[in-house]
Amino acid sequence: MATGRTHRPATRSRGIPEATVARLPLYLRALTALSERSVPTVSSEELAAAAGVNSAKLRKDFSYLGSYGTRGVGYDVEYLVYQISRELGLTQDWPVVIVGIGNLGAALANYGGFASRGFRVAALIDADPAMAGKPVAGIPVQHSDDLEEIIQDNGVSIGVIATPAGAAQQVCDRLVAAGVTSILNFAPTVLSVPDGVDVRKVDLSIELQILAFHEQRKAGEEAAAADGGVPAAAARGESADQGPDGDMPAVMPA
Repeated sequence: MATGRTHRPATRSRGIPEATVARLPLYLRALTALSERSVPTVSSEELAAAAGVNSAKLRKDFSYLGSYGTRGVGYDVEYLVYQISRELGLTQDWPVVIVGIGNLGAALANYGGFASRGFRVAALIDADPAMAGKPVAGIPVQHSDDLEEIIQDNGVSIGVIATPAGAAQQVCDRLVAAGVTSILNFAPTVLSVPDGVDVRKVDLSIELQILAFHEQRKAGEEAAAADGGVPAAAARGESADQGPDGDMPAVMPA
């Protein structure tokens, strides 16, 4: 079986836009659900609604993959699952290390979705000596002193950082020096990495703050509408049949 060390997806070299790459997992999740229900084909409108995107945007995204569907029939679900999985590099084994086995790191280690999506948790690493040897999700935690050796022995190119913010950059530097070229960062801090290293940041507090902003705005609009009898959509300067971008229906037809 190939490992993450020997092959990297060719999405960039094939000229697929990053925005399209970011939507491919959404399509794959929707398609996988259809496949599990033994649905053979799906229209662009149905798949777009399931993925939460515009159907025209979906068709454009799939054109980059060379998949155009069949008029009157739609897209073959199983073929699209394979095609997108291959494009994302999920038809091979990607060993991953998780650094920082606190509550969040332990939760990530116990997440069952990694294995089914082409990722194998190769090692769990923590700086606390008391954690060494303790099994989490059936995997013994190893001490961070051995980080470089663990990376090399397992051929790891993807690292997950779930440490406190103060330790994240040092951990990042060590991962990169050991050969890790992709990092998923859960620490509430911005990491500095050299060219050629990809970082994806997941900050739950920021996402909640953004939701709080929208809740506050909606409450203000509803109050204004109640005072003046103006529909909330009009208070935002939108027509009733437009979404927030002003160029598509808020709910796509199934």
